[in-house]
Amino acid sequence: MSLIHLSTSENIATVVLSRPKVNAINESLVEELGECFQKLAIDPDVKAVILTGGGSFFSFGLDIPELLNYSKDSFTKFLIKFTDLLKYIFLFPKPVVGSLNGHAVAGGCMLALSCDYRLMVSEKAKISLNELTFGSTVFVSGVEMLKMSVGARKAELMLYDGAMYSGEEAKQLGIVDELVFREDLHDASQKIAQGFAKKEGRAFESIKMLLRKHVVEEINKKDKDSILEFVDIWYSESTWRNLEKIKIRD
Repeated sequence: MSLIHLSTSENIATVVLSRPKVNAINESLVEELGECFQKLAIDPDVKAVILTGGGSFFSFGLDIPELLNYSKDSFTKFLIKFTDLLKYIFLFPKPVVGSLNGHAVAGGCMLALSCDYRLMVSEKAKISLNELTFGSTVFVSGVEMLKMSVGARKAELMLYDGAMYSGEEAKQLGIVDELVFREDLHDASQKIAQGFAKKEGRAFESIKMLLRKHVVEEINKKDKDSILEFVDIWYSESTWRNLEKIKIRD
């Protein structure tokens, strides 16, 4: 069963995370999402991409219950795939609009941060890099993308706090660019994507590289060590106990 749904209308591709119950990120979803974006990158008819979630979640984040069954080596390889995907979307040559239809937590927040523009529903949805609250650290890719969005000091305070931010708080911090009512999310996302699609493609890509390539270059300097440290902390006794308590819920 496919874990994503792809549709195209008027040069806009919409990629929907479709992994019940809460679009938790596992290896299959990462691989499908990567393959989808690679195809969209070379499709001349696609001028912009909308990334959203099916159901009431954008993404819960990493599928912790499933990943707890991984060996250290397998988990490390999975994290490399995931961080490679984040960097790929972050530097994707076409505009990517994050249409946050619900909670975007931890790895789900990182996926949102890789987009060029983020809209979020104003009702109940929360967004957070809350890893510290369950004893985990964060990848360097998540840190650098957050710093680009909100600035270094705000990123520092947010990561230390690990709070779940409402849409209004997220907009004030700069994690999201626009709040909309749930019933307006589709049309509002289409409008933003269409605005991007009207830009000259090569010029947009050039400007995006000027703005973002140095961030990925900085990530690449620390990526391997960051992942190894993440794995080390993930498998520590105290963090593991916390992870075992996390369940995937509707």
